[in-house]
Amino acid sequence: MYRVYHRIERIAGNVITVQATGVGYRELAQVTSRRGTSLAQVIRIEGGRVDLQVFAGSRGVATDSQVRFLGHTMRVPFSQSLLGRVFTGSGLPRDGGPAIHENPIEIGGPSVNPAKRIIPRHMVRTGIPMIDVFNTLVESQKLPIFSVAGEPYNPLLARIALQAEVDLIILGGMGLKHDDYLFFRDTLEREGALSRSILFIHTAADPVVECLLVPDVCLAVAEQFALQNQRVLVLLTDMTNFSDALKEIAITMEQIPSNRGYPGDLYSQLAARYEKAVDFDTAGSITILAVTTMPGDDVTHPVPDNTGYITEGQFYLRNGRIEPFGSLSRLKQLVNARTREDHRTIMNTMIQLYAGYKETLEKQAMGFRMSDWDRKLLKYGRLFEEKMMDLRVNIPLEPALDLGWRILAECFDPEETAIPTKLIEKFWPKTAVTAAG
Repeated sequence: MYRVYHRIERIAGNVITVQATGVGYRELAQVTSRRGTSLAQVIRIEGGRVDLQVFAGSRGVATDSQVRFLGHTMRVPFSQSLLGRVFTGSGLPRDGGPAIHENPIEIGGPSVNPAKRIIPRHMVRTGIPMIDVFNTLVESQKLPIFSVAGEPYNPLLARIALQAEVDLIILGGMGLKHDDYLFFRDTLEREGALSRSILFIHTAADPVVECLLVPDVCLAVAEQFALQNQRVLVLLTDMTNFSDALKEIAITMEQIPSNRGYPGDLYSQLAARYEKAVDFDTAGSITILAVTTMPGDDVTHPVPDNTGYITEGQFYLRNGRIEPFGSLSRLKQLVNARTREDHRTIMNTMIQLYAGYKETLEKQAMGFRMSDWDRKLLKYGRLFEEKMMDLRVNIPLEPALDLGWRILAECFDPEETAIPTKLIEKFWPKTAVTAAG
């Protein structure tokens, strides 16, 4: 039975307050005013006072408007018809296609029982050497991409969506510019990947509450597909916009602010979404890759700082490249020992030599004389950045490992790399012209 109320006690921003009983947290309500009907969601219950966030904003809502509670939380339809479609943060069609109503599922449920999870064991191939070779993405992993405004994090996500070896891509956009939304849609459609993708997009012009719904909607749908034995990759951009939406609502509700004005439960809010990543024991999996922009490139900012405690590593995107220093996939050792026997050796050797290249650059900048070894490192560093770090490089794992051997052989003699002899004998290019000639 619907509960209907005709008196609104308070209107602050897009939050309205009514006196009501028998209402649940995150329950939906319909607010009917002179301008029409809009959905609202319960965001706080304090005694008999119930605060609701109005999706379309409170403009036109008067104190005598009707509030009807629906008795359930936010739901999103689930079916194969979602594939190839674009929706708003609240699940309404954005692409002009028909609305989908079948099989509604509730969003924002608890994370999966640990007893139903298994230890991650499969690699997610992306065709990007700086991920596949050096910081392997593992199925059911949760990883942020730490970046700053102006870096190509959305093109990187689009490329991963095109190339990742998974069954399904679910893309959640939060606070996107309209051009960014069109970029994702057009890129996936042009490259033929839209048919295996579902997009839930909140733009900067949409109601702020829909920004908060995007991760929950994406992950609820992902969980249902994973239970149908699908390997699902959820791409989210940008979790800082999500956190800013949390802050905006918390300020409206006059909550006591925490660090830099963010709500005190920021960690729990982020963890509730990231912990949805799972590899089911008898079904599919959910892998989460989420952009987190760092204001002022400050990793101690509350959003990246809290995120780092939740996730299993991070990718740093700087100067248009995934940086090898600081970037880390903590689960990579679970899979890259089984990809190819030289994988871990190439990974460790090339990063060590690149660190030497960085030191040599500093020596060169200070005017030190360059030794033969320094010149080899300078040549190696330039090749490494051009052929491995450049995000335009598109190459599968095994050819990328072979490329690593060729770069090493072009710059160094075998004994200079400290690679075990058995691997040198098996993988060192036989026709390579070594550094010694």
